[in-house]
Amino acid sequence: MKNKFVIFLSFIFLILSGCSQNPFTGKKTLALVPNAQILPMAFQQYDQFLQENQVVNNTSESRMVKTVGQKIATAAQRWLNANGYQGYLEGYQWEYNLVKDDQVNAWCMPGGKIVVYTGILPITKSEAGLAVVMGHEVAHALANHGQQRMSASQLQQLGAVATAVGSQAAGVSEENAALLNQAYGIGTQVGLMLPYSRSHETEADKIGLTLMAVAGYDPHEAADLWRRMKAQGGQAPPEILSTHPSNDTRINNLEVWADEAVAEAKKFGVTTFK
Repeated sequence: MKNKFVIFLSFIFLILSGCSQNPFTGKKTLALVPNAQILPMAFQQYDQFLQENQVVNNTSESRMVKTVGQKIATAAQRWLNANGYQGYLEGYQWEYNLVKDDQVNAWCMPGGKIVVYTGILPITKSEAGLAVVMGHEVAHALANHGQQRMSASQLQQLGAVATAVGSQAAGVSEENAALLNQAYGIGTQVGLMLPYSRSHETEADKIGLTLMAVAGYDPHEAADLWRRMKAQGGQAPPEILSTHPSNDTRINNLEVWADEAVAEAKKFGVTTFK
């Protein structure tokens, strides 16, 4: 009983002491691992990735990636400064690289290190389409989603320990304890971690629309991009078992949010879009 109480208190202490605020949503978010620890690791991994992969330089496409990235980062700085978050990007080191790879993908590490794969360019089609992708990826970094996932994983592991200790204290047999631990793992994955990932993707979609609009790109392009993504086909898992929202959910959300992003851009004097 004493061990269970100590672990319960550990949960409460971690949750209360390890929180930050998402400037775009105003929500409190998990921050058990500080950016001072995360960013140097991310930068090191990014540099290693570039050394081990074929970076495309001095082409119109690679220059477009850098141009769009710089515009999105500038838009983020403008938005944050205007909303009282001066200094929020301290420690960020923006970098944008195009990498030769057929994967239809792009990603942004914590701290602003971005990679776009050449395989996604036939789907983005234009600078505005690329801005949808890069706005989304930058949004992940700005909202500290990597930090939140690391923190949630720590809590999940602590919960597994609590379950094991509680089973032992209650005199549960080893066989039943193993089943309980398995149920805990499945339950937290489907009921907590996967929805957590989907909420991050949805947040990044919405924040990304605002960033691309403030950067001068038409946010209505986002829904069209995801229609092209959907047209690529492939068997997707049910949304409840996926880390990402379904294409249809995404398209519907983006259509609703596009006009909001246009209205937000007008606050910054942006009224025409690419």
